[in-house]
Amino acid sequence: MRNLAIITARSGSKGLPDKNILPLHNVPLLAWSVKSARESNLYEMIHLSTDSEMYADIGLAYGADVSFLRPETLSNDFADSWSVLRWVVQKFEEQNKFFDTITLLQPTSPMRTATDLHNAMHLLDEKKADAIVSVCPLRHSPLWSNVLPEDGNMKDFLKTESEGSLRQELPTFYRLNGAIYLMKRNLLMSGEDIIANSYAYVMPAERSIDIDTLLDFKIAELIMETGK
Repeated sequence: MRNLAIITARSGSKGLPDKNILPLHNVPLLAWSVKSARESNLYEMIHLSTDSEMYADIGLAYGADVSFLRPETLSNDFADSWSVLRWVVQKFEEQNKFFDTITLLQPTSPMRTATDLHNAMHLLDEKKADAIVSVCPLRHSPLWSNVLPEDGNMKDFLKTESEGSLRQELPTFYRLNGAIYLMKRNLLMSGEDIIANSYAYVMPAERSIDIDTLLDFKIAELIMETGK
């Protein structure tokens, strides 16, 4: 199969300014995704999708393809990742470059490894699946969570079946961790729901850091510094 990895890194960020190029362990954040993709040797093309010439230069320096910049219409707060991926695939197909699978690598997930990418690709084949999406276990069960009324009253906050339960007795819940979205080309281009057509690849918490805030960034730094 011909595999394409797409790293989506638009410029700017309201929460953590220019987070996609912040130096994490002396390497720009987006470059960690380039590095893991290159180390996997799975991809015919590792494309950095960005609207920024500066980001493009950083991606090129670490070995990513930046054949074209993303248009402004796909670089605002309302642009979704699937539309970006479809646009990139269309651009390559216009150049007679065709791929069987597409892997979305969000730069905010720097802890994913080449082994994770191999495992996801193996799972795609093993399950004869159309897509693989990475998840991780939730640390705190949502059964211990609820919304609060304006007055803060906690009557009926917990469901009866979970009120007296020990943590180990509760079922394990999982969340999307944003690290790997692997899909077959035809599923992506069909516009169908990727998640609904996927199988889960489970990753541990320490490789599931999704950098959105300065605290997330500091946690990732600590994990890299300690090697844990």
